[in-house]
Amino acid sequence: MPGQHPKVIYTEEGMREGMQIEDANIPVSEKVALLDALSETGLKRIVVGSFVSPRYTPQMERIDEIVEKFTPKEGVTYTALALNQRGIERAREYSPPLTIERGSGIPSLSCHMCDVFARRNTNRTQMQEMENWPRVIAQAQEQGATEAGIGTNATFGSNFLGDFTVDMVMRFMEKQHLLWDEVGIPVTSVSVGDPMGWCHPTKVTEIFQRVKEQWPEVVNFRAHLHNSRGMATASMYAAIDTLGPEDTLNVDGTIGGFGGCPYCGNGRATGMVATEDAMHMMDGMGIDMGIDMDRLIDCVWMVEEMLGRQLWGHVSRTGTRPMTVDRMYDMNAPFVETLEQVKHFKLGPSAYEGGIYPWRAPIESPYRERVEQGLPPYDVDGDWPWSEDFFPKPSG
Repeated sequence: MPGQHPKVIYTEEGMREGMQIEDANIPVSEKVALLDALSETGLKRIVVGSFVSPRYTPQMERIDEIVEKFTPKEGVTYTALALNQRGIERAREYSPPLTIERGSGIPSLSCHMCDVFARRNTNRTQMQEMENWPRVIAQAQEQGATEAGIGTNATFGSNFLGDFTVDMVMRFMEKQHLLWDEVGIPVTSVSVGDPMGWCHPTKVTEIFQRVKEQWPEVVNFRAHLHNSRGMATASMYAAIDTLGPEDTLNVDGTIGGFGGCPYCGNGRATGMVATEDAMHMMDGMGIDMGIDMDRLIDCVWMVEEMLGRQLWGHVSRTGTRPMTVDRMYDMNAPFVETLEQVKHFKLGPSAYEGGIYPWRAPIESPYRERVEQGLPPYDVDGDWPWSEDFFPKPSG
């Protein structure tokens, strides 16, 4: 119900999460054109790439050229991933237009639930991540922090260690919360990450519900979800549906749902929530994200042209639900069978020209006539079609 949902902050990750698993030789000019097109979609937050070692992520070797050549749009926040101080220093050379962010913006404790993934992804152990917690807390005290965060990554399970129960996740968070309690800094933020695509809506709901029950002062939530097993969009819905209007939820995804991590074992099949699908879902929930869906779909098609293959999203194939007469399909369209023909929702009748037409006479419908007159197809509290002769009447 509109007004009952949390404030949703959405970040588009295609230029980073998407491109980091693709061919490193995609021309910079094409990436710049895509970034500029994304800027015109209404998206408010866009990650432009990563300032990381090309040894580990060769696809990001030319990020400096991209940042130098793209055209920033007023009102859009552009960020980049930087995993260490060197990366932060490189990113600062381009601020503005980049906004330098570190996590939630408040001091936070976090660690990977999967020690193996931590070693493969960041060349650090889970133990080393936890050993850093006292330093984070001491620095927060020195800076007079008034709030803090806790969280886990690989929250839901691991391709290398198996399932992580909600009890396991909560135990990690409780330990982190206790450390902040000891120094008197209230915890207001919780994050969960899912690099290997183990997320599930039931788990998201239970974790966020238990956090809200155990720590009512937590009002900022973050969920980074991958789609290896097709559960990311449903899990995002669960996060939105579980939280209330007093909460803020940070989520992210990629146009077309492309993306992945070379360290998790699923490669390009890892994927993310497709941004166009997420925006379409939220629109149906009454959450207005201010997106131009036609332009967003154009961006997906741009990426597919760049990569030479179809991506994972759905709305980019079929368009949004045709809610107005000008968007509704032609009743007398021929058979629509191929994915190219489906593009008629944007390209018009030329997309299916020459298709099979088996009907002996043009299709007509009194329901469509009503819609074209600005009436609903059914009068729930009126006469149509309940009082028509063709509608079955009770006997007697």
